[in-house]
Amino acid sequence: MTDHSSRIALITGANKGIGFETARRIGRHGHVVLLGARDPARGEAAATTLKEEGIDAHFVHLDVANRATILAAARDIERRFGRLDILVNNAGVSSPLDGPLGKADLAEVRRLFETNFFGTLEVTQALLPLLKKAPSARIVNVSSGLGSLALNSDPDWEYGAIQLTGYNSAKAALNMATVLLAKELKSTGIKVNSVAPGFTATDLNGGGPGAQTVEEGAEASVLAALLPDDGPTGGFLGRKEPEPW
Repeated sequence: MTDHSSRIALITGANKGIGFETARRIGRHGHVVLLGARDPARGEAAATTLKEEGIDAHFVHLDVANRATILAAARDIERRFGRLDILVNNAGVSSPLDGPLGKADLAEVRRLFETNFFGTLEVTQALLPLLKKAPSARIVNVSSGLGSLALNSDPDWEYGAIQLTGYNSAKAALNMATVLLAKELKSTGIKVNSVAPGFTATDLNGGGPGAQTVEEGAEASVLAALLPDDGPTGGFLGRKEPEPW
């Protein structure tokens, strides 16, 4: 059994919302948490808050839409820690100009893909060498039930009316990347999973009736980040059970 007593975890988009709570939960397990954020002031403030709670937290300047910051973050993590045990690709954006395919602003659809899909791929590629240096790393791609083809094809699904061409499609593409990367890394011991946090009250969606708490929204990410060596890979995990692709 691999020793997971002390791990180094990077969470992107971690200065607030689900990302921040994910960092807090992982940190409470005794692991070092690196809070990736594009705004240095907010990132430093978030790390300070966790330090005051007794968590070994550090800010890492990382904008998933900016290649220079991604490469600089990878170099910084290598210099300071020599490896990375956990990568939680949490950063994501939405847009009020997204919507049904016939109405969605195509420039915004492209922007959503740049952050929610290509940004995640770029971060993962840059950090993969450090993940391979860990004894048994974990990669968590924060997706959404909105990226599920099965759920969107169900005429009775409660969220079926949310037709966001850019957001939903980018999350579906992210799910495919999860499956492909899990196959690619099958012999390495690195586990790769997508997670669906569930409808959570965050700045991304404004919350609303029926929205769960941020604490509940972080549960799937933490579960996938701290999977035991006999846990699944190439899956789509929810808070309580697997999600349909």
